[in-house]
Amino acid sequence: MTKLMFVNSPIPTDLSIQVQDITFTVHKYPLVSKSSYIGRLEIQPSISNFGYELKLENFPGGPEAFEIILKFCYGLTLDLNPSNIAPLRCASEFLEMSEELDDGNLISKTEAFLTFVVLSSWKDTITVLKSCETLSPWAENLQIVRRCCDSIAWKASRDNSTIGDTVNDEGCWFDDVASLRIDHFMRIITAIGARGTKPEIIGKCIMQYAERWLPGMDVELEGPRGYGYGKNELQFSILIGRKEDEGIEHSQEQKSIIESLVSILPPQPGAVPCKFLLKMLKMAMVYSASQALISELEKRVGMMLENANVNDLLIPNYKREDQGKFVNSLEQRTMHDIEVIQRIVEYFLMHEQEQQQLPQTTGKSSVSKLLDSYLTEVAKDPNLSITKFQVLAEALPEKARTCDDGLYGAIDTYLKVLFCEQIKIRAAMQGKEAVASGNSSEQEITQTSTKTEIMTLRAELENVKTQMTELQRDYFELQHEYGKKNNKHMNRSAWNFGWTKIRTSALFHRKSEGNLSGQEHKIPNSLGHKMNFRRRLSMS
Repeated sequence: MTKLMFVNSPIPTDLSIQVQDITFTVHKYPLVSKSSYIGRLEIQPSISNFGYELKLENFPGGPEAFEIILKFCYGLTLDLNPSNIAPLRCASEFLEMSEELDDGNLISKTEAFLTFVVLSSWKDTITVLKSCETLSPWAENLQIVRRCCDSIAWKASRDNSTIGDTVNDEGCWFDDVASLRIDHFMRIITAIGARGTKPEIIGKCIMQYAERWLPGMDVELEGPRGYGYGKNELQFSILIGRKEDEGIEHSQEQKSIIESLVSILPPQPGAVPCKFLLKMLKMAMVYSASQALISELEKRVGMMLENANVNDLLIPNYKREDQGKFVNSLEQRTMHDIEVIQRIVEYFLMHEQEQQQLPQTTGKSSVSKLLDSYLTEVAKDPNLSITKFQVLAEALPEKARTCDDGLYGAIDTYLKVLFCEQIKIRAAMQGKEAVASGNSSEQEITQTSTKTEIMTLRAELENVKTQMTELQRDYFELQHEYGKKNNKHMNRSAWNFGWTKIRTSALFHRKSEGNLSGQEHKIPNSLGHKMNFRRRLSMS
């Protein structure tokens, strides 16, 4: 609905100017005397009673700025402040209100206020830069954005104070800069970095911006530590700050922020913590960032993998559909993304190899413990295949582990998951058979039989643990014998030979057959005949 604004004067108005949804009825002469733009227009006679009419399309600052300009043209007091200075500077440029028409015209007045008043104050400069977000491309073309960004960067890079006001606390200017639009934020951070500011300070500012504009950053993206073996199969949820009804436009905005922040991260490894990089990696995967950006984050994580912890590495394995919604598929899909961790470990090894010329600062020992702990966590996943488990277990070189206890603990966990799955499958199959029979007495007998068999399997599991201990002793003795013999023709390492022994055992053979249907899932009453754990390995 169009609104009318009249100028109270005994002289009749002869011009109507429409700005967006508001029409101003004014006198033509005061505007023509100040604006070259209006003066050279061929104004058409109005079909109404207001003489002539004009419509200003894409007027910077909108009706609010034009109303202030009208007051200036009529000689009223001009109230300039940080909130309206940028719109008025752009609007005066649009109307060509230069000194050629009148001394002290609006372009010169707004330019002087912007240069000598606004840019000397930290808070005023922040206010002006925020107001420029709706003034494209005028604010860019008039260098208002550039001057504000340079002024903020100069003030932020100084040690203590600025001209006109004081910025003593890093957190103070972090909050102000983090409130800006992403393109303005990037320009400021780039300018601050060019002035020699410490990478750690830049990293802290980027982290604060991410926490403010990426709502999922402060939520742990991980499933529950228990994997639940009930009727609902594998249960977990991806906890993120996204809403189900958020649109594609919002998702694109989040994706743009992620890609922009990664592009301005300082190259130094210690600029941001490994935990932050892993959070950014998860968010990049959530919003389907480019593969090049995801690879860059994986490389950065690999360079400082020794500083990570297990929770940070538990990256959910999910798929995306249209509209950015998630689908959790339980069909042969692991709960966590194992391939990402494999790539990160590969980048870590590449980085370690590049650092060999430097003094000994290897982090392989801590990474081996981290990887063993990660294996222990993902080993609880019933969908984890033996191949993926083996590839991850053998990702580090033989000499990286000073102790194999963590690896054997992960193997032990993997075997327990295997037994639990077999118990569940067998109980489910027997439950179906009992329902099909329709005989309640037989069903009770079957349940009793199932409990007995579970107890038997538990006893057999204890036996397996004993045999695993013996296998571990075999492994250490095998390493010792290999060290003595030092046979050059023997290409297979002690770990690979020991792993082959584990892999070819009855337990892992049974895992590979776990996907078969029908009676192939059934377990013999005794595992003693199937488990052929040899006590010693031949050196031939």
